[in-house]
Amino acid sequence: MLEDHAKVIAVLKEAGEVIGRKKLQKVIYICKKLQFPFNEKYQFHFYGPYSEELTLRVEELCNLGLVTEVKESKGGYYQYKYSVTDEGSEFLSHYEFDMPELNECITEINGQSSRFLELVSTILFFDRLTKEEIIEKVRTIKSKQNYSDTEIDQAFTFMEKLGC
Repeated sequence: MLEDHAKVIAVLKEAGEVIGRKKLQKVIYICKKLQFPFNEKYQFHFYGPYSEELTLRVEELCNLGLVTEVKESKGGYYQYKYSVTDEGSEFLSHYEFDMPELNECITEINGQSSRFLELVSTILFFDRLTKEEIIEKVRTIKSKQNYSDTEIDQAFTFMEKLGC
């Protein structure tokens, strides 16, 4: 059970900092789709794949003092920043993960915008469909996001680069 907590800490530690709750959800989801051993269950939600389990796990990590959540006011909304505490690093030292490829992926994924990761994770959520069906699905369920053809092409290219 605590191993799943340690995996989330490992991602945050590698990322240095993840800005945004939505972004953290997408980072873990994309890693899971890349066959890294994350056990959170996801369902489709307003902003793409969402895991209530992950939300609760991050809340527990914050309550235990292993991860910090900094809430910043950004005008009309709040933004959350997540990073690992010294106690979190100490906790992580009790676990061994042999996932060197994860480190490269985290840097690539965390370097993208939340909007872009929402698109990528949505595409991955429907990966059993053909490319044409996926694009049609994205245009339908993400119509408010108004993703351009270029953004969709970039998402597919990004997924190929990651090995999806």
